[in-house]
Amino acid sequence: MDIDLITQILFATIKTGTPLLFIALGEVICEKSGVLNLGQEGMMLMGAVVGFMCALATGNLGFAIFASMAMGAAMSLIFGFLVLHLGANQVATGLALTIFGTGLSAFIGSGVVGQTLQGFQPIIIPVLSDIPVIGKILFTHDLLVYLSFIIAAVLAFVANKTRLGLTLRAVGENPHAANAIGIKVLRVRYLAIMFGGAMAGLAGAYMSLSYTPMWVENMTSGRGWIALALVVFASWRIGNIMLGAYLFGLASIMHLVLQGMGWTISPNLLAMLPYIATVVVMVIISADQFKEKLLAPRSLGKPFDPRQMA
Repeated sequence: MDIDLITQILFATIKTGTPLLFIALGEVICEKSGVLNLGQEGMMLMGAVVGFMCALATGNLGFAIFASMAMGAAMSLIFGFLVLHLGANQVATGLALTIFGTGLSAFIGSGVVGQTLQGFQPIIIPVLSDIPVIGKILFTHDLLVYLSFIIAAVLAFVANKTRLGLTLRAVGENPHAANAIGIKVLRVRYLAIMFGGAMAGLAGAYMSLSYTPMWVENMTSGRGWIALALVVFASWRIGNIMLGAYLFGLASIMHLVLQGMGWTISPNLLAMLPYIATVVVMVIISADQFKEKLLAPRSLGKPFDPRQMA
């Protein structure tokens, strides 16, 4: 394997891992507040179709991104109302949100299936892109990939070094104690849920406006589920999520790489790897003893009623 091929593989790994990074960053903030939202796949699909249709209608990619994020946030607000105010089961409500988003995106996008548009174009950063190997891998992407780097860095700082991050963790670990010292638990959880929804919408927009600038039904191919597994693999640490997103991205393209190298193993079997890992992790997070070992927020998935005592 020569250096040019390795460079191309790593370049493709970052592009493939970017939507996973967006959606996993949103989900980790949501889960750090103690809320498990399994509706990421549905919100991502809605973000993809709304962003694509807005870009097609207006030709303005910036507006399309805003519309995608607004759609994701709006859907997450429905989820938040059901689980925070009505006390609905978080797992069942999240699954319903995914089913709803999958069906609705297919319905409203039926008239534009297969259409293409001029999506985000690569931005070659002067000087940095001339660095051997690393320059091509890191500094020849489009605007959304660079945005994912910035968001990951900002979130890592906010979550680990600021009072806001401390508040978020306090709500996720012990909401009753947080409520006792005056923290508005429901408000924090609403904001965390909406941020997760907006990031899911952004991940969908990346799919339909950059990665493959077109709309196809179910084009996210289960990335919302993979992102949920990624958060667990990363032990709810933002730095680990960035690395994990690119590892999952590499796993997703390995069947193409090995096919090109002449391997005879079925590409379908290799393409299954990320999904097998996802199923295993989903089973693991359903057991409380594993949650503690993986450093999951203690109140993850548990409802909170401010009228009840701890």
